[in-house]
Amino acid sequence: MSKTVKNIIMRDYKTRIASGLEEYPDATLISIRGVKGVDSTKLRMALAKKKVRITVVQNALARKAFEGSKLAPLGELMTGGNAIAYGGESVVEVARELVSWIAKIPALELKGAVLDGTLFKGKAGVEELSKFPTKDEAIAKVITLAVSPGRNLLGQLQGPGRTIGGLIKAIETKLEKGETIAKAG
Repeated sequence: MSKTVKNIIMRDYKTRIASGLEEYPDATLISIRGVKGVDSTKLRMALAKKKVRITVVQNALARKAFEGSKLAPLGELMTGGNAIAYGGESVVEVARELVSWIAKIPALELKGAVLDGTLFKGKAGVEELSKFPTKDEAIAKVITLAVSPGRNLLGQLQGPGRTIGGLIKAIETKLEKGETIAKAG
């Protein structure tokens, strides 16, 4: 293969995987060798609904294209036939989807994933990554933690007021019924 063709292929990886961004996003490396065509199509269609794409890559060219990027650590896992799964809201979502598909397609092999330049090796690493919170889930947890003390303080401040309000309401109800109220002490 000529150098020109190799450069075109590497540029294609950049265009597809990075979607025109300066930096490659996080991704998961899988092997679809041995996966039947029908299963591969079902997997790709199901993932496409979640905006997750799969691109089969040539190992040497992918390693060269990913040099100096967050995806560079995947280079050490690139042996045999490989594909990159990327897209969706985050690599965590991609990992969750792929882990759920392992039961349906046993031939699908999870080789690893990269999140912010950190490599998660093998099936165990991808399963570990799938248990991480997504960006939206992490933001929701932080907001909950930030708002929680204020909510607790507000509850403490409202508690005595509610108690007094309840006592006044009970006295009002008794007076409306014509009952007498016990004298204090």
